[in-house]
Amino acid sequence: MENGFMGSILKVDLSSGSLDVIDVDEDVARKFLGGKGYSVYLFWQYLKEYEKEGMAARDIDPFGEENILIFGTGPATGISGFPESGRYHVMTLRSPLTGSIGSANSGGKWGPYLKFAGFDMIVVEGASSEPVYLEIIDGVAELRKANDLWGKNVFDTTATLERRYEEKVSVACIGPAGENLVNYAAILNDNHRAAGRTGVGAVMGSKMLKAIVAGGNFRPEIAKEEEFREAAKKALEKIKQNPVTGEGLPNYGTAVLVNVINESGALPYKNWQYAYHEKANDISGETLAEKYLDRNHACWGCSIACARATSIKSGAFQVKDSEGPEYESIWSLGNDTGVIDLEAITKANHLCDELGLDTISMGAAIACAMELYEKGRITDEDTQGIDYSFGSSAALVDGVWRTAYRIGIGKYLALGSKRMAEMFGLDVSMSVKGLEMPAYDPRGIKGIGLNYATANRGGCHVTGYTVSPEVIGLPEKIDPLTYEGKAQWVKVFQDFTSTVNSTVNCLFTTFALGADDYAALLSAVTGWDISANDVLTIGERVYNLERVIINRYGFEAKDDTLPRRLFEEPLPTGPTKGEVVKRDEFEKMKEEYYKLRGWVNGTPTEEKLKELGIS
Repeated sequence: MENGFMGSILKVDLSSGSLDVIDVDEDVARKFLGGKGYSVYLFWQYLKEYEKEGMAARDIDPFGEENILIFGTGPATGISGFPESGRYHVMTLRSPLTGSIGSANSGGKWGPYLKFAGFDMIVVEGASSEPVYLEIIDGVAELRKANDLWGKNVFDTTATLERRYEEKVSVACIGPAGENLVNYAAILNDNHRAAGRTGVGAVMGSKMLKAIVAGGNFRPEIAKEEEFREAAKKALEKIKQNPVTGEGLPNYGTAVLVNVINESGALPYKNWQYAYHEKANDISGETLAEKYLDRNHACWGCSIACARATSIKSGAFQVKDSEGPEYESIWSLGNDTGVIDLEAITKANHLCDELGLDTISMGAAIACAMELYEKGRITDEDTQGIDYSFGSSAALVDGVWRTAYRIGIGKYLALGSKRMAEMFGLDVSMSVKGLEMPAYDPRGIKGIGLNYATANRGGCHVTGYTVSPEVIGLPEKIDPLTYEGKAQWVKVFQDFTSTVNSTVNCLFTTFALGADDYAALLSAVTGWDISANDVLTIGERVYNLERVIINRYGFEAKDDTLPRRLFEEPLPTGPTKGEVVKRDEFEKMKEEYYKLRGWVNGTPTEEKLKELGIS
């Protein structure tokens, strides 16, 4: 198989140490593409096999040998000229944080380098009895001992492995957080690019897999070169002319959203007790660019270059040659914790990269702990005397490293906010299905609330980013405070996003490109006849099969909901003062969404699955 694919999947059994190569199935690829879609298909095959053997899906231990970890690229990854094609997708059959399916995505160069090494995907089974790393160079894969790497942080691991190879390689690895099975540990590649959400790094740690080194001289082929160059030229021009991808992101990075969302009255503050803060500009992308930016940085094949190379040159939070923080990290480590100190936020963000932690869940867990402290549930004895009041820079930085090593209060933070809040007996975890929600308050942006509730992996904005039309006005402006019509927007965004994550490509392209653009690009690369409708149908198929899997874990309509606070506590200040998510209106949105999806009680019907060709 060729034309956008390398045609090979590396299957690694860490229990036995065996390495096998299987072919990419073209029929499966036509229906699911690669990345997220092909991974979900493979998970379904594993579940059916487990059920034949008598193991129910609910019995799968996220840290057990039966859990599966998949690294996936798609027909866009590593294609020179395909807009922003430097990403890969990581999935795990069961997340340790949520108990749902685990899913994460990262940029940098590791995804393309995996294809250059000769493989589209890596499927990891079992668990090693000792630390190992996986080496994949020019089509040859080997497992190597990693005893000397175990215990090292991300930066030291990456540097050690890069020195070990004369070839041009990229390293994806875990830090101490993954080794210590922190429920939201991340996988980092190229030091600062993170597959952050749902604890995929902890699953990697449970398998004693420290790192994957990839590199080589293979290159994916394009079926219709001339058609591709024309489609790519048009797409890149749209990206250049778009106000978000052509101006906002290149100039200020993702943190350009801090002021935008704050002025919309939807930037959560102090664990979502508020959604507006008058000093938010102090931690904005504009302030970051003015005071701490060294240069812009781009992932492989990217024309946007939204990443920020930053430094704090002096003081208590000195950091050199760092990257970020991104919008979500600034919010979670800053506004959500009440820490309006960009230097402390940057230091905490740097530590998350160094130790291998998801910044969204990390900041949200600390914010949750601060509210538990504020309300007397967590005490000075729990914090070992550190003041965990909102706004404490010391608590923020202290909490990060303690979490990675599960020391002191870190042993509670490492569980995630949902389990921690339950342990201390107060319902203040701002999460859906156990996954901490990101930086958009549904009391001020109604559609994103429906997306959070129905997202298969839990509280996730990039499953269906309705903030784009609701706040930014792309592809058209809609009222963020109305409920009408949001179900259709959520479904379309979720389907399209599932396809982009199966392509695998950067979601920022969707600010400028639509299904027709992706249809033209994918048709030219693969040689298949793919229409705009096919693009959305592929995503719908992926989303429905993913939902079938989480239904096996027991998730249904009752779990497609939002935290109590959003229904019961009106916003006290700001442009959206007095707003709540009205429960009756939310339920109407959800029922309309289910009807559009062809679901009953949060479960796809047999008719819908048959329509999508899912057996």
